[in-house]
Amino acid sequence: MKKDRRHQRPQRKPEWLKVKLNTGENFGKLKKMMRSKTLHTVCEEARCPNLYECWSHGTATFMILGDICTRACRFCAVKTGLPTELDWAEPERVAEAVEQMEVKHAVVTSVARDDLADGGAAIFAATIRAIRKRNPGTSVEVLIPDFLGNWDALKVVMDEKPDILNHNIETVGRLSDRVRSKAKYPRSLELLSRAKEMQPSIPTKSSLMVGVGEEIEDILETMDDLRAHHVDIMTIGQYLQPTFKHLKIVRYYMPDEFVMLKEEGLKRGFSHVESGPLVRSSYHAHEQVQSAQTNIAAVNEG
Repeated sequence: MKKDRRHQRPQRKPEWLKVKLNTGENFGKLKKMMRSKTLHTVCEEARCPNLYECWSHGTATFMILGDICTRACRFCAVKTGLPTELDWAEPERVAEAVEQMEVKHAVVTSVARDDLADGGAAIFAATIRAIRKRNPGTSVEVLIPDFLGNWDALKVVMDEKPDILNHNIETVGRLSDRVRSKAKYPRSLELLSRAKEMQPSIPTKSSLMVGVGEEIEDILETMDDLRAHHVDIMTIGQYLQPTFKHLKIVRYYMPDEFVMLKEEGLKRGFSHVESGPLVRSSYHAHEQVQSAQTNIAAVNEG
């Protein structure tokens, strides 16, 4: 007899995954400003566990190109469907928000827009320009989709010379087709490699979530793949199931396992590794810029 999924309880979270709720004054101000400028954040849309911490410190990851994704990845809480929004005034509103928040390191990401010929690359480029025009002292990181392998679209973004180019591998190669929608593991690696070829001095970054059925050996192999494609920064965090409809958690990693994975990443030559249960792609992003750029400069000089 089939069980009624409405009455199933989620797996109990370990103590180290409990997040302190903090909705202080800065959190409220930031939320109000985002709504007034009709801006989206991946913090809200993807139900990031660090939302309260980051917003209370006046930082956020801006999500451009609307809040409807053309893909339906099994791990992601962002809405899926056919987008209708293409707002060319959005880059300026993002730049205004960065200015008002006095952000020193702005992270800009987007939904996947497979309905657009360039995947939204032109809006990414316009957002980088707008932020820098209003905020010349602010570094800009972009977390981009794969543009379905449109390398001309990638070049449009890279020509604006973001301070960090981020594209998430999300999971290990063995599980990629099951976990991600339309995205391909080899294509993600190629995108990261081509980005480095286009702008060798710009740090590249990728993120891996664990707990969806991979083994430690799979993770180490993914690290090797990323390094073979010249990725500089890696982040590793625990997958958390957004709803019962999403991919189930296979297991929770222990804090000491995340420490071990960080050590393994650094051994392999990543300039910076963030690894922890609540780590997400943009977590402590501002701390990663300087170490990566210093490391790349040293390598180029050598």
